[in-house]
Amino acid sequence: ILMVNITAKEIAAYYLDAKIEIQPWEISRYGFKATSYFKRPFPAWILFPLVMAVISGGYVIWLAALIFEPKPKPHRAAKRHGLYSFSEMSEYDIGKIGAAGIVATLLFALIAYFIHLPQQMNFVGLSIWFAFFNMLPISHLDGNKIFFGSKIMWSTLAIIVLIAITYTFIII
Repeated sequence: ILMVNITAKEIAAYYLDAKIEIQPWEISRYGFKATSYFKRPFPAWILFPLVMAVISGGYVIWLAALIFEPKPKPHRAAKRHGLYSFSEMSEYDIGKIGAAGIVATLLFALIAYFIHLPQQMNFVGLSIWFAFFNMLPISHLDGNKIFFGSKIMWSTLAIIVLIAITYTFIII
């Protein structure tokens, strides 16, 4: 699941003249004040799965543990925008990279469902839950990047993911 998601993001970044760095999800800021920072980044990729497992009695597993940081390639500015250009990534481009990972995860789950892989229900369910947790618009998760890139794209993907989760409840 992670390999499909990361590969799709790398392919989307390649076509947008960027590269991505995959990192564990850490939270470095709290509250709304500009000076509210932890001394060291907080490892959210460890805490959220543990808290979710304790709260749900082990029934729900938090699957969003990785984030990506896009870095534009140096030739992006000259290739895309002409003489007066910049090499930064727009929010929309970053959202497209995040959406590529979600769409690939959902498509892979759909393919696995139709070719009847062994343990397919577990794999399909985990893929859909992975997409669900990554679609949450919090911190640096994919959902936050998609949300600020395009609210229409986020809404469309959120509806698709919610339909898929409803379907997993019906199947399982």
